[in-house]
Amino acid sequence: MRSWLCCAAWLAACSTQAMAQVGNVPLSAGDADKRAAATERAMTNDERVTLLNGILAMPYGDTKVPEGVPFGAGYIPGIARLNIPALTETDASLGVSYIGGMRGDGATALPSGLAMGSTWSPQLMREGGALIAGEAHAKGFNVLLAGGINLVRDPRGGRAFEYLGEDPLHSGLLGGAAVAGIQSRNVISKIKHFVLTPTEIGRQFHNGIINEGALRMSDLLAFEIAIEEGQPGSIMCAYNKVNGAQACGNDPLLNGVLKKDWGYKGWVMSDWGSVRATDFALKGLDQQSGSQLDAAVHFGKPLLDAANQDKRYRDKVSDMSRRILRSIYAVGIDQNPPRKAPIDFTAGAAVAQEIAEKGMVLLKNQNNVLPLAASAKKILVIGGYADAGVLSGAGSSQVQGEGGPVVSLPTMAEGPFAPIMAQNYHRSSPLQAIRARAPQAEVTFRDGRYPAEAAIAAKNADLVIVFATQWMSEGLDVPDLSLPTGQDEVVAAVAKANPNTVVVLQTGGPVAMPWQGDVAAILEAWYPGARGGEGIAAVLFGDVNPSGRLPVTFPASVAQLPRPGLPGAETIEPNFQGYGKPGQTLDIDYNIEGADVGYRWFARKGAKPLYPFGYGLSYTSFERSGLAVTGGKTPSASFTLRNTGARDGADIGQVYLVETPLGKTRRLVGFSRIDLKPGEARRVEVAIDPRVLADWTSKGWKIAGGTYRFALGASADDLIEEAQVQLTERTWNYAK
Repeated sequence: MRSWLCCAAWLAACSTQAMAQVGNVPLSAGDADKRAAATERAMTNDERVTLLNGILAMPYGDTKVPEGVPFGAGYIPGIARLNIPALTETDASLGVSYIGGMRGDGATALPSGLAMGSTWSPQLMREGGALIAGEAHAKGFNVLLAGGINLVRDPRGGRAFEYLGEDPLHSGLLGGAAVAGIQSRNVISKIKHFVLTPTEIGRQFHNGIINEGALRMSDLLAFEIAIEEGQPGSIMCAYNKVNGAQACGNDPLLNGVLKKDWGYKGWVMSDWGSVRATDFALKGLDQQSGSQLDAAVHFGKPLLDAANQDKRYRDKVSDMSRRILRSIYAVGIDQNPPRKAPIDFTAGAAVAQEIAEKGMVLLKNQNNVLPLAASAKKILVIGGYADAGVLSGAGSSQVQGEGGPVVSLPTMAEGPFAPIMAQNYHRSSPLQAIRARAPQAEVTFRDGRYPAEAAIAAKNADLVIVFATQWMSEGLDVPDLSLPTGQDEVVAAVAKANPNTVVVLQTGGPVAMPWQGDVAAILEAWYPGARGGEGIAAVLFGDVNPSGRLPVTFPASVAQLPRPGLPGAETIEPNFQGYGKPGQTLDIDYNIEGADVGYRWFARKGAKPLYPFGYGLSYTSFERSGLAVTGGKTPSASFTLRNTGARDGADIGQVYLVETPLGKTRRLVGFSRIDLKPGEARRVEVAIDPRVLADWTSKGWKIAGGTYRFALGASADDLIEEAQVQLTERTWNYAK
């Protein structure tokens, strides 16, 4: 391959010819570095700064979107003389966003992040990432603002549904796989929100307080693993503050951890409306996104003036530009520009349905009431708009298919963000899918508005399926873990009237279930995406054996959480943008749980959750045995999974660290999803990342010398076999 270490004048004159010689493939890391450096040297400061700020690419205020640019999240103009393409950006992790129907087209909606996290399958994450990137490419986009790596520290967080779970290893591996899938289609992926943003209330100013060790071992570790696995072209910083500094102007995190310690070579883009000053550039931010949402275009003329007058800014602007160029070349978006093309909705729906089915978690199945017999005569379906479609989460990640939502319930009457804050349902009716699966049955529907009316109807049915929903959205947290609009009362009344009651949950996260002991079965379907109705019916009737495992802990009540009271709920008015009154502050102390997020917190406190992390039932049974662990610099675990039941099924082997020389603990150190036929057994080996065995100290990662005990589990709370290994003391920095 021709070296790109050439003079700037030659590059400017010959870039078109040279690009043709590169070929229609992404460059290697080293070649991308060289080419980015050469291109950047040929740029003027004006051109460099052109790459460093972008607009919200939709009608907003006085903004005029250039002709031919698709409505989406953002637009950064290219530089024609150097063949640098424009960046056309779209939300988000679950598909090409709907933006209130403004573009007039639809896309395939993948299930929610927690549904994808419940698959525990990097392979499915890659397939889903490739699917949505292909659709983004066909709609004219070359940057996909996906995906969410933040840990679910609080199940009431409004964006919990977008994230993958509460464990750093699990989220990092799955998130990295999704990024790799996206970028395999010549679309830049970014991961977000860097860092420590588990709640939405006051998100523009709330301050997360946490010590370095705890942050390195939890949220930062999830990002670190995802970056290693997926090599995302960009990172999006968060709205909130971390230890007193805005995340998008946080020198220790952006320049220190991300770029220096981890050696990250891509660029840091701001979240939309999160830039406060031009000196954020010196603190590690590379690009101001959606600049009309900020008080000023800080990375426009002010940054250009600073670069022309101050060597610190001049050097920084060069580095910022190189980082963007490097990702353009490394992912190959210049060689394979997006081209408008039809969307294959049938193919997309098949992928979405597979993820939905493999991500549904069977929480309860008393007396094997599920799978439903196709011979059932009288089935009553109640609530959840199940006659129309399946629920989706709201905000920037909102995706809708052809024709838009089948039901749309506004949650605010006015304002520019009203369209993306609606409670929307995909055109995939569970009721119709159930009727198609049980054509001999009498299947009736009640909307479930009144508990008494639902209970009367339930008495006359052989079987009742209650669809219960919990709508969640970016910009808003939920106040507690109850089902809204009186749905808990409906479920309780129906269960009392008919013991053969099955509850299908479509929720953004964990919910409390005061009626849990009174119903026959519970299926957590999350927000199941484009073909959620068909997927739910397939699982209910046993065409698909449920194999999802919880990626988050379901608390018995909010009293079990590190912060039982929702931070800021009493003092801050919730709104989508998260701005507060002048001078308003909100400190959130994450040192309470520190690195012990989710199931680790429950293990530390000895608390019994409603349903533990890693939990899920099946229509078959499994035996897990033979755990063995090897030590050394690259430790690993092996175990045997056996299907002891009568039908095909998938199990997820989970290995946990339960004790170190420093004391008892609970950490997921490895997992593997395995499909097994009846009677089949398979020996599985999983690598153990040394960082999940270590603690962060002033000298970096440290494994204390001594005995380490591990357990094989069906969940974080069901550990059935132990093994131990001796490890020697080891200290290292950053890389494995």
